[in-house]
Amino acid sequence: QVQLVESGGGLVQAGGSLRLSCAASGRTFSDYAMGWFRQAPGKEREFIALISWSGSASTYADSVKGRFTISRDNAKNTVYLQMNSLKPEDAAVYYCAASNYYTSNYRERARPEKYDYWGQGTQVTVSS
Repeated sequence: QVQLVESGGGLVQAGGSLRLSCAASGRTFSDYAMGWFRQAPGKEREFIALISWSGSASTYADSVKGRFTISRDNAKNTVYLQMNSLKPEDAAVYYCAASNYYTSNYRERARPEKYDYWGQGTQVTVSS
């Protein structure tokens, strides 16, 4: 079992920045690729980014590419999502998730079923 706890969400003005964190406990963190998803009210859960177990590879949704950066610190069992140039449409509950393999395949990376463990989510609100 892996327990994931997100933090760092909040209210920010459009154009601002936030950094989300996801702390893991339980099984060996570095065994897992780590992803971020988000879900806005009335919408499906949307893939944001995925990083390999070592941090050497990452892949992003087109909607956030160039604005968001995923990173990890295996010594701290934590994955991060740096969000810059935030837009009102970025407002959502953000979730981190753990998967036992990394892929850059557009369809596979976005499948929630690919991920074995999920956090409880952290709310991000962007004011215009």
